Amino acid sequence: MKKAASPTSARFEGFADRDGRFFRALARNQRREWFEAHRREYEDGWLAPMKALLAEVRERIDPLFPHHPLAEPKVFRIHRDVRFSKDKSPYKTHIGGYVAIDGVGQGPSAPAALYVHLGATEVFVAAGHYMMDPGQLACFREAVVDDRRGEALVAILGKLTRAGFTVGSHDVLQRVPRGLDPGHARADLLRRKGLIVTFPPPSRDLLVARTLIEWLVTHTKRAVPLVEWLASMGE
Repeated sequence: MKKAASPTSARFEGFADRDGRFFRALARNQRREWFEAHRREYEDGWLAPMKALLAEVRERIDPLFPHHPLAEPKVFRIHRDVRFSKDKSPYKTHIGGYVAIDGVGQGPSAPAALYVHLGATEVFVAAGHYMMDPGQLACFREAVVDDRRGEALVAILGKLTRAGFTVGSHDVLQRVPRGLDPGHARADLLRRKGLIVTFPPPSRDLLVARTLIEWLVTHTKRAVPLVEWLASMGE
């Protein structure tokens, strides 16, 4: 059963600016005192708009996924997890949020209909399965080896590439996993531990306009076949 669309608590009217000036300043001032003094700039100029943007876009794209309901949008915390990192900078210099398929994994192991990343040095939008867990990875490889499903995936990726999308992965093995044919026609896919497509680069001018919503919806529509393929691979 499809989820009812979430009520949007606020209307998206754009982010604070097109250049990510807050994040540029944060990169130079990785101190709790500075962040607390400028917290409202982050919350009002970036966090609240991101929540509003994702809520509005989710409502628009939800009907595109009749077989896989979309979960509520999530926005990542700005605080970095520094437990296992040599870089102890406490804050991220970007904001990221996503809309995932509901009930298929958690966090990065859930296929995302949309991921939006905005920062001081980069702006990118993507869709797909960023980091598959072991069970998902086994299902993915089984589907890739299957002629019907594997060839369907190749066709989907080819169409997206021709439309200006870029195929990528969180991690790619140097060799095809043991037990699989290293000379397989889809060996490149078998080496991947995740599968995403990055959208054509959006203009930074879109960040301060409601037209960003339409841009995201238009490009997300193109990525629907990939997200549906990923969400269905274990069924």
